[in-house]
Amino acid sequence: MRRFLTPAAMHTWADEQRSAGHRIALVPTMGALHAGHMHLIDVAKQHADVVVASIFVNPIQFNRADDFTKYPRTLDDDALKCAKAGVQGLYLPTSDMMYPDGYETHVLPGALADPLCGAGRPGHFRGVTTVVTKLFNAAKPHVGVFGQKDFQQLAIIRRMAIDLDTGINIVGVPTVREDDGLAMSSRNARLSRAERFAARCVPDAINVATRAVADGELSAAVIAGMAGQEIGHQRLAQVEYIDIRDPDTLHPVHHLDGPTLLAIAIWIGDVRLIDNVILTP
Repeated sequence: MRRFLTPAAMHTWADEQRSAGHRIALVPTMGALHAGHMHLIDVAKQHADVVVASIFVNPIQFNRADDFTKYPRTLDDDALKCAKAGVQGLYLPTSDMMYPDGYETHVLPGALADPLCGAGRPGHFRGVTTVVTKLFNAAKPHVGVFGQKDFQQLAIIRRMAIDLDTGINIVGVPTVREDDGLAMSSRNARLSRAERFAARCVPDAINVATRAVADGELSAAVIAGMAGQEIGHQRLAQVEYIDIRDPDTLHPVHHLDGPTLLAIAIWIGDVRLIDNVILTP
């Protein structure tokens, strides 16, 4: 596995791979890698000849300084996991390299960034689209691989890739979950034992909503209310949003008449957890 610390070094290697006729897949991460990330790498290997993973905790997508500071960083362990998983290129840019003095250009997403996480985290998705564009430009992938746990992010990046004529195929990968159903996330490592137990209220709420739809409930308000009631049983959990949306436009949905997104964001202590699933009547 080769390591690259600068865009120039990443460019050179990517050009060599493309000249050799190799397809490149990029798996962007912020590190603290877990089994969910490893699954993204496995999927990337199915779509390309060589896989690049990037590890960069992107400061401009955090709207809280304490969240950025506390984000887990486990670079040595992450690099070992990438090597064992068969990653050929590991891109490790620094903040100074990504955003040097005088940096002032950003990629502004459209209306897909307004609801859900965008409503509560001003500027977050501008940071995401900017960093992903820079990672795309450095690694020059044919394929970008992203998890569906961050459903809104995936929708925004897919739209951006089309709108900016990148020619990059964006692959969404189903969420990998813990044995109790909690979506795998680097932020889970910040939960205390009691908080980790409390976090089970999210998959429990999803199960309640899924069963309700299976039983014929089609009212978005009723389904969201049932999910909220389930989370409400856990005193450590504070709901940021429970919302039901069209999975393509992210517009509000009042009545389920096809596959529909259930999006949840909660706080447990100072840790924010999100989950997204498609409900199918």
